[in-house]
Amino acid sequence: MNVLIADDEKIVLEGLKYIIDWNALGFSICQTASDGADALEKILSLKPDLVLMDIRMPKMTGIEVVQAAVEYGYEGKFIILSGVSDFKLAQTAMRYGVDFYLTKPIDEDELEKAVSTVHDLIQTETKNQHFYNQYRDRAKQGILQEVMQNICDYSRLDFNDLHLNANIYQVISYENYNQDYFYPTWNFADLMRVTNQDNNTFDIIELDRRKIILLKGDFAISKFEDLLRHYKIAPQKGSPFDSVFLAYGQKVSRVRDIHLSFEDVCRLCDRRFFCEENQHIIGYETLYQEVPEQQIGMKSLASDYAEKFCNYIQSYNHTLITETLKELSDRLRYSNVDITTIKHSLIDLYILVKQKIMQLYPNVEIPFLANASAIDLLERKYYLYEVITFLAEQFDLWTHSVGYSSGENVLDEVLYYIHHNYRENLKLENIAPLFGYSSSYLGKVFNKKLGINFNSYVDQVRIDEAKQLLGQNQLKVYEIAEQVGYSNVDYFHKKFKKYVGTSPAEYRKSF
Repeated sequence: MNVLIADDEKIVLEGLKYIIDWNALGFSICQTASDGADALEKILSLKPDLVLMDIRMPKMTGIEVVQAAVEYGYEGKFIILSGVSDFKLAQTAMRYGVDFYLTKPIDEDELEKAVSTVHDLIQTETKNQHFYNQYRDRAKQGILQEVMQNICDYSRLDFNDLHLNANIYQVISYENYNQDYFYPTWNFADLMRVTNQDNNTFDIIELDRRKIILLKGDFAISKFEDLLRHYKIAPQKGSPFDSVFLAYGQKVSRVRDIHLSFEDVCRLCDRRFFCEENQHIIGYETLYQEVPEQQIGMKSLASDYAEKFCNYIQSYNHTLITETLKELSDRLRYSNVDITTIKHSLIDLYILVKQKIMQLYPNVEIPFLANASAIDLLERKYYLYEVITFLAEQFDLWTHSVGYSSGENVLDEVLYYIHHNYRENLKLENIAPLFGYSSSYLGKVFNKKLGINFNSYVDQVRIDEAKQLLGQNQLKVYEIAEQVGYSNVDYFHKKFKKYVGTSPAEYRKSF
């Protein structure tokens, strides 16, 4: 605590500095004054906790100094010294806020007791003020939370007391940008304090585990817009702007509409999953853009896309893998499906494609991740683009493991595909696009290079596999038919006899 000593007598002034041990009593002498006007000036500039002052001084009396200081807002303590014992003078001094009135010559013990009492009084008041401020802050937080949620009684709000008198309002939220690493140094609220004139231009609230800032007035909003300009390009790594992610709602002109801006922020934060890489801000404008709503059936998403990706992996078609992942990402981004469901569906997609590839290529060494590891990785991905990138990397890895592309002989690639997918319903018009060709062109290649058409070659592959299964004598004929790609057993009999010259049953007897 600081004390200012004022007396027009130089000897007395020097004596007051050493008459008691100020440091032991918790005070440090910050300045001295030799007249009333000097004392008032230093009181208003230094704002000491205690003023020890003679009542009779040149230019202004001690009583006049006290009166003027209080009128200017000074809230410290006064001890007045007087050369005469005058009850009325003492009464006047006390009326203006003087805490102690002591007569000269100064009694050392009396002064020490007064200073000690003032010290304890200041400590008590500071503590009480601290508790009051805490209570007031909590009360204001509660009121502002109700305003955000539109559950308060606006007619009972004192806008002046809450510092809510403004012409415009905007709600923003901020959180750490990097979810894997926390920057404790950077706090967006601190950045706002630096750029704003005082704390009355914005309020900081915590609601629904979100850090919320309520901007109040043109000045605060213009300063926030200045900050947003730093995000027109990706912020420099390690800068304050790189450490935060911001969402801002619409501007409103009434207190009772603040909740609309807050609701924007909540919706935006929920859609952070769909942000692009290095995107640090998302604004209410995106909520009101006219984009075609994508209808997507989440129940069938995994199975529908799994078949496509299996085909692209086997046909060594990186282009279609990339394009289809982009298509899938766009459909999810503009759908109304919740993020948890999206993640689970993409996990199912990964597992289905993996299982299919494992079944088709049991003898090929493929660098598969364990399901548990893959699920854990995907669950921890914070953005959709991270999930899509993971799938792209895995599919690319599998493509290089199971497929091959000479870049010269398209027929080899197609034959490779047929030998691993003969159990499926193979049609030339469906296979040709996988390899980037038309069905008519691929049909001509088959006839020219093999001397038979596409369907005949598929039948031959299936019948050759059926002959091997018949030789094992474990499965029934209809079961074998299904395993090699014939759903109709009579049709299987017809094809088998065409290529082998005997029925499946007779062929089995030959073993």
